[in-house]
Amino acid sequence: MAEPEKVTFYEAVGGEETFVKLVHRFYQGVAEDPALRALYPEEDLGPAEERLRLFLIQYWGGPTTYSQRRGHPRLRMRHVPFVIGEAEREAWLRHMRVAVDELELPEPLEKMLWDYFTMAARSMVNAPT
Repeated sequence: MAEPEKVTFYEAVGGEETFVKLVHRFYQGVAEDPALRALYPEEDLGPAEERLRLFLIQYWGGPTTYSQRRGHPRLRMRHVPFVIGEAEREAWLRHMRVAVDELELPEPLEKMLWDYFTMAARSMVNAPT
């Protein structure tokens, strides 16, 4: 008997459409937050939105477009040029919390996603508090 195919997190939460909603909502918050907006040198947040969306899609089991376009994610290295302290981490998480909540995911999936975001945000801090 064949084993049932495992569903990725990406598929379980609704695929690309879910990540488009999540990341777009997050960047709406970033655009209105002077402290976070200062971390984005580009006038247009669209390219940053696309990079985060493609990264998250790949991370959670979707297409590997991010790596095909940009290589290995190397998140800490890519964020080194920006001063990220506790205030920036908290602001990032505050906007991501709004975006995650608006998805209305089932609790186990929401917890997995939020646990990842809190860990990732903590690991990006590179400035003393």
